[in-house]
Amino acid sequence: MSINVKYLGLTPYEPTWNAMKTFTFKRDNFTQDEIWITEHEAIYTLGLNRKDFKGPSRNDIPLLHVDRGGKITYHGRGQLIIYPLIDLKRYHLNIRSFVTLIEKSIIRFLSRRDILANAKIEAPGVYIGNKKVASLGLRIKNHATYHGLSMNIDMDLSPFEAIHPCGFNNLQMTQLKTYSTDTSIKNIGLEIANDIKDQLLHLKS
Repeated sequence: MSINVKYLGLTPYEPTWNAMKTFTFKRDNFTQDEIWITEHEAIYTLGLNRKDFKGPSRNDIPLLHVDRGGKITYHGRGQLIIYPLIDLKRYHLNIRSFVTLIEKSIIRFLSRRDILANAKIEAPGVYIGNKKVASLGLRIKNHATYHGLSMNIDMDLSPFEAIHPCGFNNLQMTQLKTYSTDTSIKNIGLEIANDIKDQLLHLKS
């Protein structure tokens, strides 16, 4: 059984979240895994870790409480979103090893463009220097994942200044546009999603 990679284009956040939940809750042992590639209109999302939560310092962008791990983040046009809908049991993975697999795909993508990036055990995501370029937040239901990763490509980063991204004070965000002229959401999404897919299928082989 392979993994179906789907490019969805620009989608509204909440209906896409509901579609992920429906897919995950209805799936069985024979459901093919999927990886969705998309981009959302401007929205703040707050994950299940709401300890010491402070709301955004601006009110022109909607805030939605969601069921992924992590704290608050921002999504908007020019940011790549990848949702891996994966049965971890098939690949003998736990959540931590799957997060590491995703981080490796992003780091490899950046390395191919001569951009040195790294992951941090204590703060999941991918960083260029001390600036964060990609964030991860997942949910698991019956061994299957939904939600996923966001990677800043070519966007307005100012909405991040109104929050503590991922719960960290003074965390600076960055984006691919600062380091590369390669800013196609679709092409980058397909490249990273297929790398994730290849890693997973290699684990099964």
